[in-house]
Amino acid sequence: MTKISIIGLGTMARTLGVRASGAGHDVQIIGRDAARAAALAADLGGTATASAVGDAPTGDIVILAVPYAGAASIVSDYGPVLAGKVIVDISNPFDSAHTGLVTPRDSSAAQEIAAAAAPGTTVVKAFNTLFSGVLAAGETAGHPVDVFIAGDDTDAKATVSSFIASLGLRPLDTGDLTFAHWLEGMGLVILGQGIRHDDFSLNIKIL
Repeated sequence: MTKISIIGLGTMARTLGVRASGAGHDVQIIGRDAARAAALAADLGGTATASAVGDAPTGDIVILAVPYAGAASIVSDYGPVLAGKVIVDISNPFDSAHTGLVTPRDSSAAQEIAAAAAPGTTVVKAFNTLFSGVLAAGETAGHPVDVFIAGDDTDAKATVSSFIASLGLRPLDTGDLTFAHWLEGMGLVILGQGIRHDDFSLNIKIL
């Protein structure tokens, strides 16, 4: 069992919370809207708790399930409180037309978040290539859903990989944090196909 803090109250935060709670992890929901955070924690049941943004995350893994635009500032505001923890960035820096990334070619949302984080904080990119419904289902064509990850710290990636596996999913390490740029590009391709075909059950599976 691992202590997991999820910052965010959206669909992905809920879906990750359901899977994490169902796998026996202690889940802390952190949100700007205290009532919504409390309601989500109550929905998860078990040992799930609710806190406000700014309250210290209790989890060893902190899942940043917020839009790209505010992700780095949240991490910066927390400062050294996050030292020693593993931040999992699930965001995608898409432009408003969903035709490109707003980050430079030599950067990514995850790298910006890592730059904003206090020393001793590690960042791993994960879950950004999955629609919430795919994550909720947990399998595709009878196989566990693949979760692509990227990060610079081997131990942090091992921690996140173990967490992913505990959810019944398959972690696939793509490389260091520079690969987050390509994972975010992959997320853009998948979203484009979902919109084009009106099918948001699409995902990438390595057989």
